[in-house]
Amino acid sequence: MKLSDRVENGVAILEPAGKIMGGSDATLLHERLHEHIDKGVKKVVIDLSGVDWVNSTGLGILISGLTTIKSNGGQLKLANVTEKIQSLLTITKLVTVFDSHDTVESALSSFE
Repeated sequence: MKLSDRVENGVAILEPAGKIMGGSDATLLHERLHEHIDKGVKKVVIDLSGVDWVNSTGLGILISGLTTIKSNGGQLKLANVTEKIQSLLTITKLVTVFDSHDTVESALSSFE
């Protein structure tokens, strides 16, 4: 997995690409989230448009990210969830845990 990120209007936008399958992916995402939290960023959007696949470990990474942000008083939203990932979220009932949006813009405008 590759990971790029940017901050737009006080919201960190993380853009993983490739497969989210664990190992170094977990460390990379966790470290990047903490970098933003340490800078005072409390709102995060993970743009999944470049992600081809997420396995169970990858789902754990996303859940860990959500937990990390929430425990620091922030919010995390998913954007551009592909059909494959949406199906996986539905099957695992995580669709009720994550706030998903069709676009990054929609996710950005949904923050309070």
